Amino acid sequence: MTDSPRPRDTRALPDRWRDTLLAARSGAPGPDPLPYAENLLVRWAEPQRHYHTTAHLTAVLDRIDTLAGYAADVHAVRLAAWFHDAVYRPDRTENEERSAALAERALPEAGVGEAVTAEVARLVRLTVTHDPAEGDGNGEVLCDADLAVLAGGPEAYAAYAAQVREEYGFVPDEAFRAGRAAVLRQLLALPRLFRTPYGAAEWEARARHNLATELELLGSPGLQ
Repeated sequence: MTDSPRPRDTRALPDRWRDTLLAARSGAPGPDPLPYAENLLVRWAEPQRHYHTTAHLTAVLDRIDTLAGYAADVHAVRLAAWFHDAVYRPDRTENEERSAALAERALPEAGVGEAVTAEVARLVRLTVTHDPAEGDGNGEVLCDADLAVLAGGPEAYAAYAAQVREEYGFVPDEAFRAGRAAVLRQLLALPRLFRTPYGAAEWEARARHNLATELELLGSPGLQ
């Protein structure tokens, strides 16, 4: 991971969607992929988002590329990345369920088969806990790719934490600190944050250091 945040090129996202959707169809006919990409990208660009943006989507897709060899169906994993935060309201708790339901509606219409659609929806729902079962290669890849932000260098991690705070700007400072601390403790309590061999080797130690540091800062007077 780099020690400073880098702007990510989101311009290629429509092409990446098209390639993934066509591969997931396995030669089956279907409508033009582009309108589906446009709909999803409008969702990912909504004004309430500061971290869960197209930059995050691009980062997750990039990490899936890195981890692709561990997935049983990397096309399903990539589709799940597109949908995993497609519905995002920071004041709601059912975002993952609503995102999975969106995938269940949109993918069959887009020409994706029943089995792949079900797998995509399962993977989206898995991002509630980021705790895939042992041997769930698809789940391990998606969850590792989603959590890789935790292993950023100091500047990148600080930018991530600040973006999360912006998304919860409607929450008073004390309540935010308490809620954020609970999330950090939950993550630190996992036996492993990263399940793929690559993630465990490259991201685990730094992510735990970052989480512990943020948790300590949240408990410091005068810090948000």
